[in-house]
Amino acid sequence: MIITINVDCTPEEARAFLGLPDLKPMQDKITQQMQEQMAAGLRAMSPEEMLKSWMPAMKSFEQMQDVFQQMTGAKRDK
Repeated sequence: MIITINVDCTPEEARAFLGLPDLKPMQDKITQQMQEQMAAGLRAMSPEEMLKSWMPAMKSFEQMQDVFQQMTGAKRDK
């Protein structure tokens, strides 16, 4: 014998009936945070921002070269 029961309800009604928590607010918050992080990552990929982030590294690289040249007694042309 086969018995079939059809229940017509929304996902919210089924969740409430089964006693499952509503995760929609948490999912919305996480989605918003992910969108903000992705937007910040895209801003960091702009050529202007990349150059700004590289400039301190270039300056410190030149300082490191100067230190090595002073240690070896060599002179660098500027």
